Amino acid sequence: MKTKKVILGLSLSLILAACGNNNEGINQESENNQSPSNTSANSENHMDEMEHSGSSEVPEGLKRAENPAYPEGSKAIIETDHMKGMKGAEATISGAFETTSYVVSYMPTNGGELVENHKWVIHEELDQPDNAPLTPGTEVTLNASHMKGMEGANATIDSANQTTVYMIDYMPTTGGEEVTNHKWVTEDELSPIEQ
Repeated sequence: MKTKKVILGLSLSLILAACGNNNEGINQESENNQSPSNTSANSENHMDEMEHSGSSEVPEGLKRAENPAYPEGSKAIIETDHMKGMKGAEATISGAFETTSYVVSYMPTNGGELVENHKWVIHEELDQPDNAPLTPGTEVTLNASHMKGMEGANATIDSANQTTVYMIDYMPTTGGEEVTNHKWVTEDELSPIEQ
């Protein structure tokens, strides 16, 4: 009788251990199977890596917009969500520039998964690019530091947009400190403040 209890106890222990190991395997497998195309999780992690405030310095050769829809010092509502607390916030325009903006995908230099469809990198933030606009599929090296692991990363152009880009200051709708010199939002990512 005592031997049966010991065997039964050992069997239960083995079954529980096997279940525990199997769950670990499932968890590891599901973590490993999270592909970069899982855009909602990937973009959330991506937003967490974004540098909130930046320098007011702009790349060499970047031209100020002559007659932007939102002049420097004016205010607008942010209609995009590059970062948490951005959409719906009131922005103060700290700079307006004429350039080609790109959506890019790149491998961070500090490791991690492929970052897909990052908005925006401008032509002047590329290392020795050909003439603008570059065509989708063109491989480039980034000189931008909007994100950790971005500067020096190899990237692929996903799309190009000849536009006015804005550097903005804003208070996040989620609270916290003011974000200053955020680079970049495009004209269609802003809307006028209704009087």
